[in-house]
Amino acid sequence: MSEILKNYVGGEWIAGRGDGTPLRDPVTGEELARVSSEGLDLDKAFDFARTKGGTALRDRTYAERAALLGDVAKALQAKRDDYYAISIANSGTTKADSGMDIEGAIFTLSYYAKLGASLGDAKVLLDGDVTSLSKDGSFRAQHILTPTRGLALFINAFNFPAWGLWEKAAPALLSGVPVIIKPATATAWLTQRMVADVIAAGVLPEGALSVVCGSAAGLLDRVQAFDVVSFTGSADTAAKLRAHPAFVSRAARLNIEADSLNSALLGLDASPGSGAFDGFISEVAREMTIKSGQKCTAIRRAFVPAAHFDAAAEALRAKLAKITVGNPRNETVRMGSLVSRDQHTSVKAGIDALRRETELLFDGSATPLVDADPEVSACVAPHLLGLRDGEASAVHDVEVFGPVATLIAYRDEAHAIDLARRGGGSLVASVFSDDEGQLAHFAVALADTHGRVHAVSPAVAKTQTGHGNVMPQSLHGGPGRAGGGEELGGLRALNFYHRRAAIQAPSGALDLLPKAAAK
Repeated sequence: MSEILKNYVGGEWIAGRGDGTPLRDPVTGEELARVSSEGLDLDKAFDFARTKGGTALRDRTYAERAALLGDVAKALQAKRDDYYAISIANSGTTKADSGMDIEGAIFTLSYYAKLGASLGDAKVLLDGDVTSLSKDGSFRAQHILTPTRGLALFINAFNFPAWGLWEKAAPALLSGVPVIIKPATATAWLTQRMVADVIAAGVLPEGALSVVCGSAAGLLDRVQAFDVVSFTGSADTAAKLRAHPAFVSRAARLNIEADSLNSALLGLDASPGSGAFDGFISEVAREMTIKSGQKCTAIRRAFVPAAHFDAAAEALRAKLAKITVGNPRNETVRMGSLVSRDQHTSVKAGIDALRRETELLFDGSATPLVDADPEVSACVAPHLLGLRDGEASAVHDVEVFGPVATLIAYRDEAHAIDLARRGGGSLVASVFSDDEGQLAHFAVALADTHGRVHAVSPAVAKTQTGHGNVMPQSLHGGPGRAGGGEELGGLRALNFYHRRAAIQAPSGALDLLPKAAAK
């Protein structure tokens, strides 16, 4: 039996009891490690984080906490090679795909370190302008934001074990809120290792960062009114979380990022051979295959004018035919595996469900896997499906979390917008057009049902950041089935970890608020 990875709680490294749950290489099936949270003293762990970690963080200014983030980023940079090796082994991703997770994590930390430094020596944030409450202006109101006196519990998904931790932890720690991270079991090794390296570097105060590997049982039972919880995962699990007494009775804050049937839309003006058409094709193919389609922002539905359906199908087939699938250790492989055989089964079932309503435009499984046994590995080749009228229901309801997308024809602008909205709320939609007026029109029309609209013209073909790339400067989240949550977005991310209060006082007292908060 392989080693059981230890949990870090209450300022100690503790191995859970029992045999634990194995973590495997999704290409070879080899057991890599085990995790267990059985027997942990969760009451002690939560209390230690709130009191020891929270107090130490709140005693620092925003600029001082920003410096801590910079030190965390440096500690992680020194161990990059180790993280790539773990990612390739435990997630089955190519080096390039692993980089999206690892480098994205370090970039986000560095961004918030720089952003936090601009907040200076304050310990609270002023929110908006002073408002007069009296005719003579002597009695006024000022809203302020103070760090919540609780902890942040993160329950994360398997697809981004590095970035998924630090994109949440960076604004939490900058806000002065300690973090307990519960990574998805299947890929917990990378998260646990990063936490271990940061703890070993001694760059954070005791209790500021904890990790629980294994079962999440009992975690929500310890969540109190001033704690906050951020969840990334399925809509079914999110629904169960919402019903927990921590949120129903104790009114703790809950942020959710769930399922998302993201779209890419080709404008009516973008005919085959145009810059917008070529950009659309490249982006759809890229989003289908990067991280084997295991991204919450990946393109699942690609809308094209009906007149260009066959041309788009042929162009995508040509792109996808060049994708080699298999063992990411082989340098010829462009796309690695899914994260586990369970996901392999789920994706295959999802493809079958979509095929009942669609035609199969491209089936990459006709090409043999590279250095991978199809009976053992979790590799699934790209599948492109087609729908010529857009009126089927499954493509707007079933998210297949793998290298799968459906090309869908639309009649006119109103039809395209209606089809995109049928996703029920999504993280992101992309629009490709040569006409910037059309880009603006689609962007506004889609904004109410999407957390982000990514509009691309040929003028920004080389500078646009990518449909699926989540940048810390912009909002990450979406309404409806996407969870209704918000993350990142620059300083907006700090709102989740702060409490807003209105201070009603004489003008002189309001002027002294920053000084009072510094004590």
